[in-house]
Amino acid sequence: MSSHDDLRAIALSEFARAGYGATSLQRIAEVAGLSKSSVLYHFASKEALLEAGISPALDRMEVILDSIEGAPLNDQTRRAFITDFVDFLLAYRLEVHLFINQARSLEDVPVIDRANLIVVRLASYFHSNVDSPVDRLRFGIALGGAAYVLATEENFGPETEPLADIRPALITVLTELLAPVPVRPAAIQELI
Repeated sequence: MSSHDDLRAIALSEFARAGYGATSLQRIAEVAGLSKSSVLYHFASKEALLEAGISPALDRMEVILDSIEGAPLNDQTRRAFITDFVDFLLAYRLEVHLFINQARSLEDVPVIDRANLIVVRLASYFHSNVDSPVDRLRFGIALGGAAYVLATEENFGPETEPLADIRPALITVLTELLAPVPVRPAAIQELI
């Protein structure tokens, strides 16, 4: 791994652990065993480090969206999306953690603005491909809930659950949550 990649990984870890606002370039340099000027040689600013840390995740999510947009939401598209989304969440947990937990405090930061546009794009796809408010809510709760659960290390960190168990479990749960429900059970209909 290059110094550039090392710095990006260290910054991402520190931003997720302590928060973007509370993490200084000096702290990143200390953890990397470098001087602050060495960090600035690779990245012009802390914001540039944030962008370098989050951009690969955003690029991947855009590829996933490109693969479903323009396609009808059917069983095949749904299954492929769920698998891609789960793999995305597992590969980019720190990035998702940063976005979920710190996006509000990072308003007007270009890379966070880009992430917000991707979320809007994802929501728009599902909004235009499902007919009812119930189905729209199911997609939002399922996808947002999965992202939140995986972004909180204490629930499903490497120490608590092996990745080999998390991935199939998450695919199963999302598939069950997002399967079309043609008729509401009578017990639910009575509550409405």
